[in-house]
Amino acid sequence: MPRSSQQTHARIVDAAHMMFWRNGFVRASLDDIADQAHVTKRTLYQHFRSKDDLMAAVLLQASELSMQRLRRYFAQPYETPTAFFDAIFRDLAQWAARPHWTGAGFTRVAIELADLPGHPARAVARRHKQTVESSFVVLLEQAGIPSATERAREIMLLWEGAMTLTLIHADHGYIRAAAEAAKRLLENDGA
Repeated sequence: MPRSSQQTHARIVDAAHMMFWRNGFVRASLDDIADQAHVTKRTLYQHFRSKDDLMAAVLLQASELSMQRLRRYFAQPYETPTAFFDAIFRDLAQWAARPHWTGAGFTRVAIELADLPGHPARAVARRHKQTVESSFVVLLEQAGIPSATERAREIMLLWEGAMTLTLIHADHGYIRAAAEAAKRLLENDGA
């Protein structure tokens, strides 16, 4: 892709990201995305065959950025896995306190496209969530936590539930409750 074409591609992805998170994946229109990116709809279609492909591209980029942030957490020293999960739940609470917070895009797209299990954006969301959970498993295994796979799955349930219920009720108490539940799970396993 020539440099100007790469820049146009990136502008479209950035505009789509903003529109998807602001309006929802289904409600964001390609016309609005093209306007936001300052391109014609024809140009948009030269870069992406469909809205579905654009949704998948946006989520791939979001996944890469999210995993970069998560790797920074893993790079820091923590005395225990409990301290690690305290940190990520604390940051989740800070993220959720931002004005106009709309939850995790990966969860939102899966909900918005619940009736389309084969949709490419759902596949990206599924892979992202699996990667996060697998990262939790590795951390817990390295800390010698028994049943690391099961504990990671339980923490993922707490994480997703906290985001979803915080979004529904606008009550950050769900994040605090999930953090405490994760701590109890890990303390019972000796973390």
